[in-house]
Amino acid sequence: MKPFIAVPIGDPAGVGPEITVMTVANKDVFEVANVVVVGDKKMMEKTIEICGVDLKVNVINEPEEGIYDEKTLNLIDLDNVDMDTFEYGTVQAMCGKAAFEYIEKSIELANARKVAAVATTPINKEALKAAHIDFIGHTEIFGALTNTEDPLTMFEVRGMRVFFLSRHVSLRQACDMVKKDRIIDYVKRCTEVLRQLGVEDGTMAIAGFNPHSGEHGLFGWEEVNEVFPAIEELKEMGYKVAGPIGADSVFHQALQGRYNSVLSLYHDQGHIATKTLDFERTIAITGGMPILRTSVDHGTAFDIAGKNIVSPVSMIEAVLLAAKYAPNFVK
Repeated sequence: MKPFIAVPIGDPAGVGPEITVMTVANKDVFEVANVVVVGDKKMMEKTIEICGVDLKVNVINEPEEGIYDEKTLNLIDLDNVDMDTFEYGTVQAMCGKAAFEYIEKSIELANARKVAAVATTPINKEALKAAHIDFIGHTEIFGALTNTEDPLTMFEVRGMRVFFLSRHVSLRQACDMVKKDRIIDYVKRCTEVLRQLGVEDGTMAIAGFNPHSGEHGLFGWEEVNEVFPAIEELKEMGYKVAGPIGADSVFHQALQGRYNSVLSLYHDQGHIATKTLDFERTIAITGGMPILRTSVDHGTAFDIAGKNIVSPVSMIEAVLLAAKYAPNFVK
């Protein structure tokens, strides 16, 4: 039984509708998932025409009503795009509102266990603001609508998993956030996310913060004062952790299978490692929630929207990854 995966089409003015259509038409996706698109019928029919794919829209109310074959795009139609005023590649309040409603409906389906996961397409923060939507992005929306206080972000690419001790803060602020208690808290929570995904075995590596992990204070004291003490305390508590391991080698070692995951000590440290390895196949998983969410890690690409030149690889990978982990969320 293939899992149902909800795909909200994102901001209609961006590339979300196109990568959705191309993903539904992908043979690898069809073999492992029943995709339930949440969007607007008029928008999807226009997008099918633009992309030149052999699909027909089938409007449904519930995932079980769908016709899941290689020629059908099963759509929950929210009918919320006015094509007379719609424009590709521009910030529009209508599109920000529509994007939020697609996500909201998808989460509703996942909360009710009518779909096993949600794989999201890009939204635009300015469009959300123009629509007076009081969220800055997907993570905050998912957190609020699943009653999750602080969801965690994990990247996965070619089997390598990376967590982040800090996200969108300045590098100066990130330095101040490398604290023993924070590291301990994150390792505990990241370990729980791995368990949610069915990853029980293996060791989590803690990346070094300074060059050569500080060389015992020669290049900085964060490792000596904060990271080492955190790791020792975690080991005493029974957690399988290792490090700190120099950031110039830890990601390679994780890719080789030595570690089941890496805790990156600041945003760009982990982002650079994963995206340099394979930009299009770096997929974000929002963890610590009662539902599974995967996502592309690129934006709305307004400059190429509606031109049938966007690559669907990242969206295809997001759905494949959702299907991979979905059984752990439908037990």
